[in-house]
Amino acid sequence: MTGRRLVYLVAGEQSGDVLGGRLMAALRAADADLEFAGVGGPRMVAEGLVPLFPMDELAVMGLLEILPRIRRLARRMREAEADIRARRPDILVTIDSPGFTLRLLLRLRDAGIRRLHYVAPQVWAWREHRVREFPGLWDGLLCLLPFEVGFFAGHGLPAEFVGHPVLESDADKGVAARFRERHGIGPEHKIIVLMPGSRRSEVGRLMPVYGAMLGLLRDCTPGVVPVLPVASAVADTVTRLAASWPVRPIIVRDLAEKHDAYAAAEAALTKSGTSTLELALAGVPMAVAYRVNPITALIARRLIRVNHVAMVNLLAGRLVVPELLQNDCTPARLADAMRRLLNDADAAGAQRDAFKAVMATLRPAFGKPSEMAAAAVLRLLPAPATV
Repeated sequence: MTGRRLVYLVAGEQSGDVLGGRLMAALRAADADLEFAGVGGPRMVAEGLVPLFPMDELAVMGLLEILPRIRRLARRMREAEADIRARRPDILVTIDSPGFTLRLLLRLRDAGIRRLHYVAPQVWAWREHRVREFPGLWDGLLCLLPFEVGFFAGHGLPAEFVGHPVLESDADKGVAARFRERHGIGPEHKIIVLMPGSRRSEVGRLMPVYGAMLGLLRDCTPGVVPVLPVASAVADTVTRLAASWPVRPIIVRDLAEKHDAYAAAEAALTKSGTSTLELALAGVPMAVAYRVNPITALIARRLIRVNHVAMVNLLAGRLVVPELLQNDCTPARLADAMRRLLNDADAAGAQRDAFKAVMATLRPAFGKPSEMAAAAVLRLLPAPATV
């Protein structure tokens, strides 16, 4: 007989939970005897994970935003480290959330546990000097973006490109007619998707601006129907803040219905991040908006080394979609950007053409991204112990 091998996973936010859930499914398909433990959200729980503590306690972003929660985060760090040392998993897979996971890996350098980090830290964008801290943190590094392999190789850190998980999102599989029929939206109405983020700090800063933008857009472009896809962690907050908007939005919580909304939408306004790639895959013209604490923004501007914030623009190497950040993230500027996408077919078409080229760069060498990631995990797993 052979003993069952334990894969311990740690994800700290919604996007990591999605990655972790797909990875667990791919691993189980390859080896049904694997066991799982760790920290994750609903997608990982659905695959059989019993989380050590609620994942949403780790979902915080911003240099100043983290300060009020630092004691709780430190306690959760100690709990995770103790649990991993006690369980002695065959492999530890940390997923994104570098502020938490890289510190966890550092604390476990002497544990004698194989470690793989999924989603390369974006130090190519800012704080490149941090690369010096990485040797010895992991036994394998999985990249979502093709250019990252060369970047880390230049610093003596082997890495593997496994493809981007957006390709498995089904964001391009929605049905426009189904969404319009479900909500009684006639062809005379234009649907726009508004995505304020999956973190409370993002939602709190973007929702009031989005609402004011809608008031301006309604005055010059009548018949616009806003749709708000919401993450479970912020659904109640988004619903409460949207109640005061001048145009009542359709709030979407179901994943398949979100994809139907993408198919029906003529334009979108989104925070920066993976959502830009989802919309690009679905062919939805967009503008990107983002706001953080002004002091955080000031510090970030001094450290950021890339010309663009939106992932679509980074991969294209040029400004494909407008980026309206900080002082440019105003109701008037957002309304102007949305009005142009709704009324200028050439501008919208140029974005769609660029999206196709960007998506082609994200495809893995074989299979699905989750399958390539699972293959990397299985290569690092020790052989099953004989019992």
